[in-house]
Amino acid sequence: MLVIPGRSGKDTCDGITRRDLLRVGGSAALGLCMADIFGLQEATAKQGITGGPGFGKAKSVILLYLQGGPSHLDLWDPKDDVPDKVRSVFKAIDTKLPGVKVTELLPKFAQVVDKVTLIRAMSYTPVGLFNHTAAIYQMLTGYTADKVSPSGQLEPPSPKDFPNVGSNIVRLKPLDVPMLPFVMMPRPLQESNVVGKAGTAGFLGRAYDPYYLYPPGDDMDMTKMDRIKIDDLRLRDEISAHRLERRAKIREQIDHGMPALEQAIKKYDLDAYYGKALGLVISGRARNAFDLTQEPAAMRDRYGRNTFGQCCLLARRLIEAGTRFVEVNWPKVANSDNHSWDTHTGLTKRLRDQAAPMFDAGLATLIADLDERGLLKDTLVVAVGEFGRSPLRGVSTSGNENNDDGRDHWPYCYTACIAGAGVKRGYVHGKSDKTASAPLENPVHPMDLLATIYHSVGISPSTIVYNHLNQPRELVKGEVATGVLA
Repeated sequence: MLVIPGRSGKDTCDGITRRDLLRVGGSAALGLCMADIFGLQEATAKQGITGGPGFGKAKSVILLYLQGGPSHLDLWDPKDDVPDKVRSVFKAIDTKLPGVKVTELLPKFAQVVDKVTLIRAMSYTPVGLFNHTAAIYQMLTGYTADKVSPSGQLEPPSPKDFPNVGSNIVRLKPLDVPMLPFVMMPRPLQESNVVGKAGTAGFLGRAYDPYYLYPPGDDMDMTKMDRIKIDDLRLRDEISAHRLERRAKIREQIDHGMPALEQAIKKYDLDAYYGKALGLVISGRARNAFDLTQEPAAMRDRYGRNTFGQCCLLARRLIEAGTRFVEVNWPKVANSDNHSWDTHTGLTKRLRDQAAPMFDAGLATLIADLDERGLLKDTLVVAVGEFGRSPLRGVSTSGNENNDDGRDHWPYCYTACIAGAGVKRGYVHGKSDKTASAPLENPVHPMDLLATIYHSVGISPSTIVYNHLNQPRELVKGEVATGVLA
């Protein structure tokens, strides 16, 4: 029997390890065919064998993607006894977790810190000039891009791209209820004129793209979530559910009477897609979830009557209805002004008056609301950006101009927040140095964070997928941050 050693735990997209596949020749000698191997794999899964702490605890994921790169020093890793050009202009305040402080910009979040884990040692060293699009692509796909322009930007989205983490998850963990599996809102990922990079299913195919919920209105329109349009999820008034089902049966009869068409349908799984779409429309489950007017006014106020707050509320409603993965992109172009996290200038006013209040209310209420409803134990919540901001104000680290009230990009050390689904409560993982410039202990690479997300939903990070050239690729070449899991 020919055995080619493989690293333990490297799985194919069907859940079989490489080692299993490479032993197939010998298995055949024992009378085992591929069907037997798959049967053994299924039997093993049914025995409840898991991949360690936190494995498979998350039924769903809410990713709050903070495109633009928020300043960790000015939000959740403030430093004392540092030079004035490093110290935040915002005061540090106590939280419900003894000895852990955040800045005064996050008073509501300070009251739920006992329910989350703060990772204060997110860190990576970029290759070449680092700007938003390249960093976003790595954070959301687990891979660096092949083509990066001198400015650090990437080419537009392509079918050759690696899939967004949500696309991989909904492919490997399909829903068993008629609901949208993956929803992205309220705007695309964007740096300058590169729109939507890392926000597609890439080489998996458009069937695994998210449902893009982008209400009309610009980034300064804080009421756009009141104008959600979901016409494609609604039956026309003149068509009843019974009539639509009858049409579907007629379609099936026609398909079965045309063998060539039936074979084509089987090849592309069109029956499965059609059935899912039909069930989604008829059930009304998604349509009801999108209706924010069903929420009490006090709850909507609690989340915040702004784009981000209402997206957080809608994310909770979607998870309740059965959605597997929700990605809320920060509602501003990554490299822009006003409430963008890209604070090269005007940091004090932009954080104090615009970005931080809506972020504080949205994140804190989402965590508390999920916990109060008993949903947090099954839902993984992740809040992270592509990098942090430079410890020194007014210096250039990325080729951008910064004034004395601004910080540049800083991937070497920043903070992420995770909660729910097996994540430790009231815990700080990792530690930054005196100026929050570098990790002192337990650094977590963005690829490690992605690996932890896959692990939490019950998928091995080393699962193999095949790209547009039919080449095998791991979901992510990262290690699960087991230290954050209970």
